[in-house]
Order: sequence, then C-alpha cells, then structure tokens
Amino acid sequence: MEPPLPLAGLNILVVDDDEDSRFYVTTVLEADGASVTAVASAAAALKVLPELQPDILICDIAMPNEDGYTLIRKIRTLQPDIYGKLPAIALTAYGDREYRTIALEAGFQMHVSKPVDPGELVAIVANLVNSYNK
Repeated sequence: MEPPLPLAGLNILVVDDDEDSRFYVTTVLEADGASVTAVASAAAALKVLPELQPDILICDIAMPNEDGYTLIRKIRTLQPDIYGKLPAIALTAYGDREYRTIALEAGFQMHVSKPVDPGELVAIVANLVNSYNK
C-alpha cells in the first residue's frame, strides 16, 4: 500500500507574478497531493481568499502594484480570527537576512529563497501546516 502523499488534502494559495514560478510551485505541490490555486497578483489573491479558505499561503515578495509584504499585512487584518493564523511562506529571490527579518515582521512565518528544491518545499509546507494544526 502506498503511503499517503505529504500534502494530501491541503488547499494552498500561491501568489507570484512570474508565470514560470507559479507553474513550478504548483507542479511540485500538486505532485505531493495538494490542491493549488495560483494567482498572479495580490489583488487576485484577495479576491479568491474568502472563497478558497486556504490552509497555507505561499507568496512572492517582489510583485508589481502590490508586493507580498503589503498583501500579508492586508490578509492579517481581514478577519484576524481566521487569517491571523493562516500559515504563510514568503518565497522570494531576496534571500539575505535583512529580507528575512522584514518578511517575518510583515506577518510571514517562513522566508524561503528561490530557487527552492522540490523536496525541501514540500517538507517546509508540510511542517508549517502541521505545526499550526496542533
């Protein structure tokens, strides 16, 4: 019997303006059992968020019009009882310590540098969701 996929049953929202990045992250997460909704902007994320009710958010930082920091701050204030606890990962090309600190202060729980290894991404998502469901 096959072991269950590590992300089976998870509903994940991916926000990234880069089409190749969205495709890569979606492909990796879906291969491990997740249901993924991928959007190209903060505005699109805010539009689908209430209906989607994701288990976790994975968001790029550098996006036109509205960056990932602004998006996570908005999400955290929408319905604090729901979205204040939404696990969120900043997946970004900005990998140094200064950007990590800014991401965590903005409201992300994790800061992950691109490019990320597929196995590492799956493990990070699974561990973060598990730590919030305890």
